[in-house]
Amino acid sequence: MSDQVFLLPDVGEGLIEADIVTWKVRVGDHVSLNQPVVDVETAKAVVELPSPFAGVVTALHATEGETLAVGAPLFSVAADPSAQEVQQAVLIGYGAVNDDAPVVGRRRRASLRAGDPTPPTSGVRAAPPVRLAAKTLGVDLATVTPTGPDGIITRDDVQQSLQPREVGTRGALDSTAWFMGGPLASWQDGPLEERRRVRGVAKVMAETMTLSATTVPQATAFKRVDVTATMRFLARAKADPAYADVRLSPLTVVALAFCDAIRNYPAINSTFDATANEVLIRRSIGLGIAAATPRGLVVPVIREADRLDTRGMGLALSAIVNEARAGTTTPAAMTGATVTITNVGPFGIDTAVALLPPGTSAILCVGVVTPTPWVVEGALAIRDVVELSLTFDHRHIDGALASAVLAHIAMFLHDGALD
Repeated sequence: MSDQVFLLPDVGEGLIEADIVTWKVRVGDHVSLNQPVVDVETAKAVVELPSPFAGVVTALHATEGETLAVGAPLFSVAADPSAQEVQQAVLIGYGAVNDDAPVVGRRRRASLRAGDPTPPTSGVRAAPPVRLAAKTLGVDLATVTPTGPDGIITRDDVQQSLQPREVGTRGALDSTAWFMGGPLASWQDGPLEERRRVRGVAKVMAETMTLSATTVPQATAFKRVDVTATMRFLARAKADPAYADVRLSPLTVVALAFCDAIRNYPAINSTFDATANEVLIRRSIGLGIAAATPRGLVVPVIREADRLDTRGMGLALSAIVNEARAGTTTPAAMTGATVTITNVGPFGIDTAVALLPPGTSAILCVGVVTPTPWVVEGALAIRDVVELSLTFDHRHIDGALASAVLAHIAMFLHDGALD
């Protein structure tokens, strides 16, 4: 029987290429149906591809670091006539339809190559995408409590293990150890000069920011806000049974405040259509949340964010931020943003001037909440203070509108509007 050739699929929506990150097999290895074979990085995320064939690997058609076009040969397999495996549909990037099936890890395959007749197993049961998510987030699966059938660790289990971390904090990401999608050696250990290829998520970030800076005239307004009332609400919410299973953070309240401001000033939720010489005003909010990941900046979107209450917003933020860090955000999940929030507070930064993602009208930047001397009713007091900045498309949004929106957000946070 002739070799079966697996062509690189479109693992997103209309993506034209992907970079080979890590081969999990070598020529001569036996692969089983749906066994993870390679990690590829698209413009949006790292995806683990399983084999649709069982047999012996006869060729790897690309090397690690190489960019491959969608539809190009990825690897070849000589079919194994003795394989007694049942073919089933494969969801590209997420393993077999039976997501609960245990997999053979890379350590076991290495032992088989060394001729070990009884290779050791870790005892941890998790599907390939769950293992990839745990690896990216720095989660040791041996420490995760499984809730899936027969002791399977699920994606929710991995994300639940991160719940003690504040949404919007760096979590597993250490910005000093990662750059342009890969680990970065320290000053002492690295070479005198080093070149990094810009690819995947980092490439898209560079192209997007260049497009934003060169095509959209932007302006920024700033506001310092006493958010003591908001911080008191968050402290009380930790003991409230209504929020027992949701992690609330200052970002949750800021997102609700931004949505409330947009409902009062819908013109801010608009897009300038230069081709038609029109401005499109939307009355549904696609709230983009800028998230720092080891592979670069991604902006997943909460659709219809204007319909969410406090609990719903907290759950939505936790879900998209954890997916972004795990590298499992889909291309579809990063479309449809009308406005964006970026949070530099977890890095200890007071404020920043953010660039607009193309197609959006405004981006709100949130700084660190800091105890600050503040004048309250004529007397000096220590209050929780945050600085906000709002960057906007100055082609159709003027300073008066942007200032009104920023002032509304500030009032929401100052007054503790969720109480």
